[in-house]
Amino acid sequence: MSDLQKQQYDVLIIGAGGAGLSAAIKASAAGVKVGLICKSLLGKAHTVMAEGGVAAALGNVDERDSWEVHFADTMRGGQYLNNPRMAELHAQEAPDRVRELEGWGALFDRTDEGKILQRNFGGHRYPRLAHVGDRTGLEMLRTLQDHGIHQGIQFHMECTVFRLLKDGDRVVGAFAYDREKGRFSLYQAKAVIMATGGFGRAFRVTSNSWEYTGDGHTLAYDAGAELMDMEFIQFHPTGMVWPPSVRGILVTEGVRGEGGILKNSDGKRFMFDDIPDLYVNSTADNEDEGWRYTQGDRDARRPPELLTRDHVARCIVNQIKAGKGSPHGGVFLDIAWIKEHIPNAEAHIKKKLPSMYHQFKELAGIDITKEPMEVGPTTHYAMGGIRVDGDTQMSTVPGLFAAGECAAGLHGANRLGGNSLSDLLVFGNRAGDHAARHAKQFDHVAISDAALENLKKEALAPLDRFDDSSSDAPGPYQIQYELQDFMQDLVGIVRVEEEMKDALGKIGTLKERVKEVAACGNRQYNPGWHTALDLHNLLTVAEAATRAGIERKESRGAHFRDDYPEKSEAFAKVNIVISKEHDGGMNIRQIPVKPQTDKQKTIIEENV
Repeated sequence: MSDLQKQQYDVLIIGAGGAGLSAAIKASAAGVKVGLICKSLLGKAHTVMAEGGVAAALGNVDERDSWEVHFADTMRGGQYLNNPRMAELHAQEAPDRVRELEGWGALFDRTDEGKILQRNFGGHRYPRLAHVGDRTGLEMLRTLQDHGIHQGIQFHMECTVFRLLKDGDRVVGAFAYDREKGRFSLYQAKAVIMATGGFGRAFRVTSNSWEYTGDGHTLAYDAGAELMDMEFIQFHPTGMVWPPSVRGILVTEGVRGEGGILKNSDGKRFMFDDIPDLYVNSTADNEDEGWRYTQGDRDARRPPELLTRDHVARCIVNQIKAGKGSPHGGVFLDIAWIKEHIPNAEAHIKKKLPSMYHQFKELAGIDITKEPMEVGPTTHYAMGGIRVDGDTQMSTVPGLFAAGECAAGLHGANRLGGNSLSDLLVFGNRAGDHAARHAKQFDHVAISDAALENLKKEALAPLDRFDDSSSDAPGPYQIQYELQDFMQDLVGIVRVEEEMKDALGKIGTLKERVKEVAACGNRQYNPGWHTALDLHNLLTVAEAATRAGIERKESRGAHFRDDYPEKSEAFAKVNIVISKEHDGGMNIRQIPVKPQTDKQKTIIEENV
């Protein structure tokens, strides 16, 4: 292992999105040495795809908003499977984190009085999302990077972690490789924070970029951490459906927050036909009231396009199945109609939704100020992830922390729009703080050369298997495409047990084929080799999501079972947890949902 690059840090952070950067900044401020690894280039994290805004009860547009209302909205949106402590901390601390970001230079849109402007979003009672047009995630990432690079953090770009390293039960580092040259690295650390995002690339149609292959989930799972709520995968209602080359690219909920409405091929605004009982008392009963609400009239009601994402996505699917979809298999999202209600509507749309205007103009040849968009559901976000402590963000493995999308608990059965960005800020900050405290209690641990040599051989196995004289070895891309196809079809928006069991069988077959997968070429600039190594992660999260989906025999939030279409009182009280058995199998068990305190119960009763 003479060519092994070696680094030592007190806190090692894997992932350079909003959660990873927030954690790095906080840990560095605590006086520890911080290293940050990112799979792509700095600035390319998926945080930029959170376009609509960051949810925080600032009360700038409606003074009736408060952290208590935000907490109650989050719990209701998550169907009360959330960790209530995390939901409480999130609602309480989000305003301070947004103001901190503003102090670091984030350029939020403003009210006439100069306060941070906030917009309506699905599932939120009041206008709550602080935003920068429809580029909020991009601005947030820019601000965190600009602030973070001055804090003494060392960045390692285009680097992928292959395995976490342990000393007994405790995580003590990571074994990784450089994506450009294929060189291996040892990162010794006293604490490790996972901030790697989700696993949308296990599905065919997704808004997620190529990095989202479930790396953090699988690294933690293989190290002995527990996964939770893996059945809850959010299919965002609005992704592009045409042309095929851009299918799945996100169309921000901000379009609907600014007044966009959903129509079928008959021109009917179909969302009024199916309003859940949970929202019936706070939902408009006619289109005029819905419109007035989107224009900021606090006393009007919520437009049905801003119901929770799981519900809107299923309504769209129902329209398509009924033969009332758009020409390319979606429905119509119309923002141009606001010209009937406000002056200078075209300029207003371009100002409020600049990215969406350019996205459709350049990619689909559509001017959204004049004609409707074609949209359909796209795999967007994983509510499930690494099970963590609500206060510290430490997993069930000592020294291993997680924050952001790869951590479970905050969102329960369904995430509200905008809660993702405030999640990154609040729990990235908390993970960095507690990881630094943990690191100060320990010294570095030596890693044996034999263990490192075995990891190196395992990582190089796909290259070693390649033989020009053999055409039977499966290629990595073929396996990835097969997985994405059947996961989309069998473990998608609408699920049944027979199909999910079929998916499990297919996953088992692919796991055997992966043992023989081969990648041609050498270690330098070799995306085939990288994909071959990603397959283990993709298959692990796909199996976990499928097994959890089979276990939860009800429909709740983002998990809809056609064979169990109703909610179950029994499953309302449990989270599904997955851990790795000694023989490599998956252990599935149900645990009681974290109980609410009396104070939390009172807040929910008063604000729902």
